Amino acid sequence: MSKLLINRRRLLSTGAVLGASTLFAPSILRAQTALKVAGIHASPVENAWNSVLHAALQAAHDEGVIEYTFSEGVSGTDYPRAMREYAESGNALIVGESYAVEREARQVAGDYPDTAFLMGSSGEASGDNFGVFGTWNWEAAYLCGMLAAAMTQTGKVGSVGAIPIPEVNMLINGFADGVHAVNPDVEHSVSFIGTFFDPPRAREAGLAQIDSGADILFGERIGTADAARERGIKAIGSMIDYTPRYPDTVFANALWSFRPLLDAAVADTGAGNPTGKNYTPLSLMKDGGNDISYVEGVAPAEAVARMEEVRAAIKAGEFEVPRNFEEPA
Repeated sequence: MSKLLINRRRLLSTGAVLGASTLFAPSILRAQTALKVAGIHASPVENAWNSVLHAALQAAHDEGVIEYTFSEGVSGTDYPRAMREYAESGNALIVGESYAVEREARQVAGDYPDTAFLMGSSGEASGDNFGVFGTWNWEAAYLCGMLAAAMTQTGKVGSVGAIPIPEVNMLINGFADGVHAVNPDVEHSVSFIGTFFDPPRAREAGLAQIDSGADILFGERIGTADAARERGIKAIGSMIDYTPRYPDTVFANALWSFRPLLDAAVADTGAGNPTGKNYTPLSLMKDGGNDISYVEGVAPAEAVARMEEVRAAIKAGEFEVPRNFEEPA
């Protein structure tokens, strides 16, 4: 059975394909009137990153904290229109991503100063209403890398990522740093598939990694574990818990929770406070934003013990996992 190491907090299940994609039981926000919040997802909500946002938003909706509506699979060319329509519909907060439409998204926010925006972005916050966030589960990825280094038999591990933007780079670099902290001689190779959602392409990239000798894959993209399962090797998931879907393949996951960020943005919006800030730091492990899950008995006991020591040090603020935004070599 998968042992989830999350400060003894209960996982929230979406009851669907998303699985346990919201990590931690939230500090429930109560208001007399639920805040109208819209989600705009460029990928289907089954995509790992989007599923974490969607699960957090849906959970807040189910609790009566917000009134949530959403669109998925919204193209870059259509994204600004969707933002405007949701703003015109009276949504107090719009959650989405501006990676492909930074200039246009900020223009829309400027045109609707009374609407708060919380957007996944590689840029900075702007104005009073354009808040940003990144995906910081690189601390958990580091811990996963420590386990991978102790388990590889070929001395080669691989990572499959989407596009080399800073957040993806930091995640993969975090995994590699964890590997090399345990064994600097392990070779780490990286493949980018050029898109955020293409499971068949991620599978093909994973197969190529395996053909090059990798016997453990870190799947920043959904589809990587399919290659590992097909070839009978182990894999590590990212964002959500992939172990239930791949019980004999995925032995560890670098989990991320959007709920702490959402709670903060909802509180700011409801109080009329400016939301033009960077909410990313709430993804830190010490704030409940990311953590590792793993299956007991797969990694060597001594490797798990060493990893647990580092995990405790991260939570206590005694160890800081390096942040490297550069494209992995």
